[in-house]
Amino acid sequence: MKKNKKKIGILGGSFDPAHKGHLIISKEAAKKFKLKQIIWAITKKNPFKKHSKKNLGERIKYCKKVIGKIKFIKVGFYENIIKSNKTIDLINFFSKNKNYQIYFIMGADNLINFHKWHKWKIISKKCNILVFDRHGYKRKSLNSSTFKRLNKKNLEFVKFKKVNISSSQLRKI
Repeated sequence: MKKNKKKIGILGGSFDPAHKGHLIISKEAAKKFKLKQIIWAITKKNPFKKHSKKNLGERIKYCKKVIGKIKFIKVGFYENIIKSNKTIDLINFFSKNKNYQIYFIMGADNLINFHKWHKWKIISKKCNILVFDRHGYKRKSLNSSTFKRLNKKNLEFVKFKKVNISSSQLRKI
């Protein structure tokens, strides 16, 4: 049954700013897992961060600029539609389409604190989680209480050529 489903990836975040690291992991996920579409789901405000440097409109516009002519990546702001900034609500929104098989894409740094996310255990049951390592985070994430408690059959660390870049580094420039 799953073979007929359209595989989609969701990469959520504040994208403050979007960068080539987001693009590279999106391309890798699409290629390695045969994802037909990647959705960059931009949040107005990350609940774990103080604030965004740029406003939502500027971040959306910049994401579209970073993506360029890549057709399989779509930029979206869904919080007005789902009335929430919680990942579980975003996953539930896309899960309503029974033709979708969902892959949630995250960095290893996010896996470390994933247990603090709203209904994180349910997220790990509702979709496949693809974890992309970031310099200095893989060992920490593998030793995290989150990783030890997660449903690992839906979780995969993706091997790829890492890019040493992050939005927080770019904000400091």
